[in-house]
Amino acid sequence: MKILVLNAGSSSLKSCLDDVTATSLPQEPPCPLWELKADCSERGKPAEVAVHTGAGPAVARQVCVEHLREQFRPTLATLWTGETRVIADRSEIDVVGHRVVHGGEKFRESTWITPEVAQAIDRLSVFAPAHNPIEFDIIEAIGSVLGPNVPQVAVFDTAFHSTLPPAAYVYGGPYEWLEQGIRRYGFHGINHRYCAERTAQLLGRPLESLRLITCHLGNGCSLAAVRDGRSVDTTMGFTPLEGLVMGTRSGSVDPGILIHLLRQRSFTADQLDELLNRKSGLLGISGVSSDMRQVLAAAAEGNPRAKLAFEVFVHRLRSSIGAMLAALGGLDALTFTAGIGENSPVVRAAACDPFGFLGLKLDAEKNSRAPLDQDIASTDSPVRVLVVRAQEDWAIARECWKLAQAKRERN
Repeated sequence: MKILVLNAGSSSLKSCLDDVTATSLPQEPPCPLWELKADCSERGKPAEVAVHTGAGPAVARQVCVEHLREQFRPTLATLWTGETRVIADRSEIDVVGHRVVHGGEKFRESTWITPEVAQAIDRLSVFAPAHNPIEFDIIEAIGSVLGPNVPQVAVFDTAFHSTLPPAAYVYGGPYEWLEQGIRRYGFHGINHRYCAERTAQLLGRPLESLRLITCHLGNGCSLAAVRDGRSVDTTMGFTPLEGLVMGTRSGSVDPGILIHLLRQRSFTADQLDELLNRKSGLLGISGVSSDMRQVLAAAAEGNPRAKLAFEVFVHRLRSSIGAMLAALGGLDALTFTAGIGENSPVVRAAACDPFGFLGLKLDAEKNSRAPLDQDIASTDSPVRVLVVRAQEDWAIARECWKLAQAKRERN
């Protein structure tokens, strides 16, 4: 089964083609036949698109993000044309899977995309204006390129957190908020689910027997408390802005600050959006960068604001791990994933340091390496600490495979 995965973000587009020929899902992700990566982070500039095959980098081109739908066809066509060709024609693609950031209260699991589902995703753009409109456009574009007979699947970032109890998802505002859909949804759910399952696999224990905290630490950051294989608490909320300090996002702030800015500085909604989502976090505090590596380098050179940015990041991270710990009532494993979680031994050590009272101990040598998909806790630590490589695209492909298998069995 050839599965095309589309992972569209607010400033990036990733795609890959996986070939899953086994009758059961492999434990390890297969090497994609074809990969596409587009970085659209610099506003007003065309995105640099790189296409890779098993033979290595083959094509780089410029794509204007504002005209993505018009230019998506020739970009996708590198699958079956030119030097990057890996399939004979588009008819070889069996199913297409999409990451969709916001599924609202309606979509609690992955689902086949019908015209009604696509329209519902578009309507949910009111909750995720930086993501759902792009994802809707990609769904429409795929339909025009591959035709209506190629099935498409929506895999929702919010779905894993649909198991949150009301006490965790209801805000302390008026009850009318809840009736209007204003509640905590949680995000990064595709990777949180994958990391919880991968942690159980690496430990050789049933997922349902574990109490886990999964730490997705990248440019966007969130934690999830996982008990019995279900998300019972998380740090992101109504939007991905809530919770931890992130690369350019503020994380949770006193709402009174926003009222103050509206009253005293005459900020508009768009200016607040820009301030909180793109000019805050590590970048806003340090004045150096949104990249933790550059912040740490500047701190090592004596930059006081960079040092402060790191300390604020770690303080919020530790506090939130403590909150997740309280929601679980204990802890079997702490898992780090995504760019910072996978690559920063300094952040992992700092995050774990206060939890020695649980008996948690890191193996310093293991932590200092590049320990992907490994347990880095000391042998005598009752709490295991793992680093799991983020495999969001493979997680989406797995959901497509499961739905296709279920459909085949019904027929």
